Amino acid sequence: MQEAFQLINSPLGFLIYILCAILIGMSKGGIQNIGVLALPLFAFLFGTKHSTGVILILLCFADIVAIIYFRKVFLWKEVKKLLPTAFIGIIGGVLLGRYINDSIFKTIIGTSILLGIFSMFWLQNTTEKIHNKIIENRWYSPLFGVILGFTTMIGNAAGPTLSVYMLSKKLNKITFAATSAWFIMILNLSKVPLQAFLWKNLSLAGLYLNLLALPFVVLGVYIGIRLLKILSESKFHTAITWLVIFSALLLIVV
Repeated sequence: MQEAFQLINSPLGFLIYILCAILIGMSKGGIQNIGVLALPLFAFLFGTKHSTGVILILLCFADIVAIIYFRKVFLWKEVKKLLPTAFIGIIGGVLLGRYINDSIFKTIIGTSILLGIFSMFWLQNTTEKIHNKIIENRWYSPLFGVILGFTTMIGNAAGPTLSVYMLSKKLNKITFAATSAWFIMILNLSKVPLQAFLWKNLSLAGLYLNLLALPFVVLGVYIGIRLLKILSESKFHTAITWLVIFSALLLIVV
């Protein structure tokens, strides 16, 4: 456990880390994209490259807590549509991750997410026939799958894009949160051996630090679930939309 305290050596650092753990828990509890606020804070604490390894283990802990709660209400058919090409995106991320400049990548991803939001708004204002024709097109889910796999491998930043996809599917808030949780959990667990053996940015010190943060992750999941129950369907979708926009802008400017 002593190694964990070597990663963060100040009380302020631990407070920031605890806040990040709570935010990640809230995002897994249903308040999608609020966890993106933790990304620049993690980069500040550990450095950009090393932080992706620390975040990954914490995300896996949060995923497992979330799916225990959401184990019966997710849509496996939506997960299956995204997974095959998401793995292709992950492979692309592994191959290109060492050569992509972080700031340029974040700008590209943030811009892509904003374009996705505008596209979603456009879809919402089309006729039901046109909307259904587009989202049921055979390229729609595979395209999102590639983007999701690539963004989660490079910077653990798939949340905003996944929210754009789920919002376009017009899922109710519980199904939205549950399906997102299961899909992201599968991606995150598949990334563990890749980051451990290829990128070599996982460590026992990071694991011990995440074990210390686990109670705060559980607290965050609880807060997220409570907020999810309180928010109406319309307020939930509005909140997620604005969090997507904010997180995209955060990726661009930070």
